[in-house]
Amino acid sequence: MPVFALMISLVASVGIFALPETGYVRRTSVNLGAAVLKLVVVIVMVWGVFHGVNYGVSFTMLPGVTFVLRADALSMMFAGLSAVLWLLTTIYAVGYLEDSPNRRRFFGFFSLCVASTMGIALAGNLFTFFLFYEILTLSTYPLVVHRGTEKALRAGRTYLIYTLTGGAVLLLAIAWLHSLVGDLSFRDGGHLVDADPDIHRSLILIFILLVAGLGVKAALFPLHGWLPQAMVAPAPVSALLHAVAVVKAGAFGIVRVVYDVYGVEASSDLGLLAPLSWLAAFTILYASTRAIWQVDLKRRLAFSTISQVSYIILGIALAGPLAAVGGLVHLLHQGIMKITLFFCAGNYAETLGIHRIDEMDGAGQRMPGTSLAFTIGAFGMIGAPPLAGFITKWVMGSGALAVNMDWVILVLVGSSLLNAVYFLPIIHRLWFRKGKETWPEERTWGRLETSPWLLWPPLLTAMMVVVSGVFASSQFSPLAWAELIVLREISE
Repeated sequence: MPVFALMISLVASVGIFALPETGYVRRTSVNLGAAVLKLVVVIVMVWGVFHGVNYGVSFTMLPGVTFVLRADALSMMFAGLSAVLWLLTTIYAVGYLEDSPNRRRFFGFFSLCVASTMGIALAGNLFTFFLFYEILTLSTYPLVVHRGTEKALRAGRTYLIYTLTGGAVLLLAIAWLHSLVGDLSFRDGGHLVDADPDIHRSLILIFILLVAGLGVKAALFPLHGWLPQAMVAPAPVSALLHAVAVVKAGAFGIVRVVYDVYGVEASSDLGLLAPLSWLAAFTILYASTRAIWQVDLKRRLAFSTISQVSYIILGIALAGPLAAVGGLVHLLHQGIMKITLFFCAGNYAETLGIHRIDEMDGAGQRMPGTSLAFTIGAFGMIGAPPLAGFITKWVMGSGALAVNMDWVILVLVGSSLLNAVYFLPIIHRLWFRKGKETWPEERTWGRLETSPWLLWPPLLTAMMVVVSGVFASSQFSPLAWAELIVLREISE
């Protein structure tokens, strides 16, 4: 099953590259068919993992190096997010790129990117994780530079410099750790609880290198500089980078290192978690402050992403089960909230030609559906009840108090206030400022405010933001799955 889930988007990528540029119907059919099939396979695997079924495959690549794919509750959380949002992003991208050139190249690399993300989710050891982590770098580069402008190419060069350097640091750390402890498979409780005291200093240095290598994609301060520049990419790419693939891969990798390689007990004993929590907290507040001063909508959302992804890292670094639940559930909550906001930003740009915040006056009257979705996503980010973001902050705050980390409450409150400062003025412009008679590049779709391909995805993800918060206590909510992960794979 893990191989099948991985191969679906990989085969789709090859098929799309083989189709002619003019094969719109066939390409769309392959895209949507593969996305639906992958979602079905992932749902079957989620159901199986929930009931204790083990899925996995492994083989030896080189002496001492094993390729491992396996499904556990943590991997299925990331895989499920990828599968659901790939389908919605595919629908959105079909409409967004309707009249654009090079669609075959875009959707080919788009599917390859999703395949590498699924590989990261299902990786069973650090070597397999690293393989797909680097494939993700190479497959997203053509998406970042898709427009081919000088600005896009410059952003692509910056992206490669950051991510390839981070990959080299990560490889060094993995090789060094393998030379000391051998087995690097992901195991509940980690490998280093009883590590030889003589290698503790080396383990500390290796952990720093691992976090640095993974922190590039996770956009931890000061390794975040590539992310705002990458906003020159089309909106579907921005949505993919921020909500599904790249930044989540880095955060997910740090979760694996802390819980399944080092182990939370060993990480705490080595004094590694406190500095990691401070770095995450600083990134949250720093990026939120930077977001306030951005006049370009997508750049403001980019700094918001830098802040929000660090919630995941902060939650796991607090070394408490309830805080870990808050961090893990935010992996899903941030994904659905942020993809909603980027879908809406793309709708404003594609329909009205709006890119700057000071151009958004009255856009809610012209595009009420899109603006409603944006408003829900923004209030979710602020942490307004009963939306998904509120659940994250409530659970994480409760978890911080449970481990006597009272200072985290100040970080959460400060972040929420800063989020309000940079989101509420946008909402005010959308709904309470007088609209324009003409927009910079207005397009019409009859009675609809925009193309249905562009309208339905943000409405659906906005609905998920509401449902994930209102029904957080239900058995099948993201919160319930995060609790299952902690119960099965961390608390033990």
